[in-house]
Amino acid sequence: MKPIFRNILALITGIVVGGFVNMGLIMISGSIIPPPAGTDTTTMEGLQEAMHLFQPKHFLMPFLAHALGTLVGAMVAAFIAAKDPMKWAFPVGLFFLLGGVSNVVMLPSPLWFSIVDLVGAYLPMAYLGVLLASKFQQEK
Repeated sequence: MKPIFRNILALITGIVVGGFVNMGLIMISGSIIPPPAGTDTTTMEGLQEAMHLFQPKHFLMPFLAHALGTLVGAMVAAFIAAKDPMKWAFPVGLFFLLGGVSNVVMLPSPLWFSIVDLVGAYLPMAYLGVLLASKFQQEK
């Protein structure tokens, strides 16, 4: 396979796999940390109306979903990339960062969470994903 095709495949696969991890964690988050009683978190409108009832514990799973989705997506991209894994894993982090920014705009959340999420869940996790992928590849 030509390197450019492999690199594009790395990027797309990283985004898709990272998205599955992110959505999987979001889907199970309500069963791990139940939302406040009487809230409807199945729609954006219901979530917006209930946001003032959320405690810090309710933001743990969304943060983990964003961070682990980005981490796994970047690792996958770094594993698959023909060369320069950082060059192909960081766009995965940027893709998820753009999603995080749009989420902050669409869904008002506490300022502390927006800052922690945008600063800690995307680019640092993409970098960590590259480091982990290179460590695992060196062990082979």
